[in-house]
Amino acid sequence: MSDTSTAPDYETEYNNRARVPEHPGLIAGWARDAAAYREIAVSELGIRYGEGPRQSYDLFKPEAVKSQAIVLFIHGGYWQALDPSFFSHMARGLNQRGVPVAVVGYDLCPQVEVGHIVWELQQAAAAIWRRYNLPVVAAGHSAGGHLSACLLATDWGNVDAKLPEHVVPAAYGISGLYNLKPLTETSINKALGLTLEGAELESPLFWPAPSGLVMDAVVGGAESAEYLKQSRRLADVWGLEGVRTRYEEIDGANHFTVIAGLADPQDAMTRRIAELAGA
Repeated sequence: MSDTSTAPDYETEYNNRARVPEHPGLIAGWARDAAAYREIAVSELGIRYGEGPRQSYDLFKPEAVKSQAIVLFIHGGYWQALDPSFFSHMARGLNQRGVPVAVVGYDLCPQVEVGHIVWELQQAAAAIWRRYNLPVVAAGHSAGGHLSACLLATDWGNVDAKLPEHVVPAAYGISGLYNLKPLTETSINKALGLTLEGAELESPLFWPAPSGLVMDAVVGGAESAEYLKQSRRLADVWGLEGVRTRYEEIDGANHFTVIAGLADPQDAMTRRIAELAGA
């Protein structure tokens, strides 16, 4: 008989809102900071990439473009909450370093399935490539980290035969989820409706690794052991398969504070993503 006493309590490990009781104030702060940035930023809001109600992105532009790519910021919320209006200020630091940033929306579970959200983000990245003729660096938080890794590992010929091989040459996952199977044992799955087989199918950890491309897996140092494991495992497994991976823990950051640096042009996270974008 196996000993289950050391098995992780996935509900506790993955329930970030319970782990960080002050999260309502942090999320309200995002909304305020995002609204304030929209007031002053040079932007195009609500650019459509598809017909779904949330299939649009907000483009935030630097005074002078110094990059060779556009950064696509993908928000979190466990594929079932939030929208781009909470995250406009995530473009501020990169804009000040000369990098354009598209903050993208997508339809949410349970109205659509996780696999459909992956498809939507592929359509968004393809639409940005077609419109601006620039590669896309995918940077995402939490569920957005998962979607960023999916974009990096996408076979773009299957999306559209006219697309180049590497629409997304680099990805920066912040507190991402790369193996969705543990979520099937949590309350988070109520909206997702993932079976074990479906969870494996939508987990980039189990996709053919995007050999030769760049994947940063970054996580808050104060996050749960499972979150640290998710990022470290992707960096290790893909690294062995030829992806140029990098694992980093942001000292003292929890699941909600880990993205704060993106609003600051001098933050190491902002500088790294700007470097990936060729700025």
